[in-house]
Amino acid sequence: MCTFSESRVRSLSSQGDRVWVTCGSEAEGNPASRVRLFCFPYAGAGASIFRSWQAEVLPGIQVCRVQLPGREERMVEPPFTRLKPLIEALTENLRPLLNVPFAFFGHCMGALVAFELARSLRREGREPVHLLVSALRPPQLGHGTGGLHRLRGDAFQAALVGFDGIPRELQNEPEFLKLVLPTLRADFETCETYQYRAEAPLGCPISVYSGRSDARSPAAEMVLWKHHTAGKFSCRVFPGNHFFVESSRKAVLSAVSVELLGSLMTARQPATNNGQGDSK
Repeated sequence: MCTFSESRVRSLSSQGDRVWVTCGSEAEGNPASRVRLFCFPYAGAGASIFRSWQAEVLPGIQVCRVQLPGREERMVEPPFTRLKPLIEALTENLRPLLNVPFAFFGHCMGALVAFELARSLRREGREPVHLLVSALRPPQLGHGTGGLHRLRGDAFQAALVGFDGIPRELQNEPEFLKLVLPTLRADFETCETYQYRAEAPLGCPISVYSGRSDARSPAAEMVLWKHHTAGKFSCRVFPGNHFFVESSRKAVLSAVSVELLGSLMTARQPATNNGQGDSK
């Protein structure tokens, strides 16, 4: 069985003990990582939801789990409630890791973070080789939950359950919910106060994933993500509800692996085939 060591990237801010990213390292004997895949979790979740991914993606992909403030080992830190300062912090703290080809994967809120982070980095003259967005309707359509974060007391939790905003296996864990509800509220506030602004399409390919029984990200709306790329676009539907990324994990990771390595080969093609041929 393969074993993996991990590297932890510390914040460049004055709070230098804050770890933003944990990256897996492929086992000895496997090819060196050719692309870094930064993974952004859904609302209320921490980076641990991606812990098994390194062992399940194809060789050549290094999975980097992004840990946002307010969850797991960063629970004592206040979570962000606005997207703009979160993107600014991520842009600053991930920059040292962008020295190799990189890609973004995000689920629901994580997809919104990945999208705006890709646009932020594009303003610096760099883009991911691929953007993978999961379970999030296109940002130009709005978040679709209204003012959920303003609900108080049990009303907020009840609304989340009815909205399929909490995984079913956690809905009967009151102590856990009590712990994560403040972060969930902050995350919903981050999404619900987000204001989309039109920009030129990204140059990188975009792949979008949705769950067949997820009313929050129907395939008919997900195809509208195509307007955000000038490159290749694909849309896949997986069995499951809003949290299909966990219930259909193997199928999702198979798709992620194939699409990422395909994009990497395409990105490198001009450097190896410039149309002039070889001469000896």
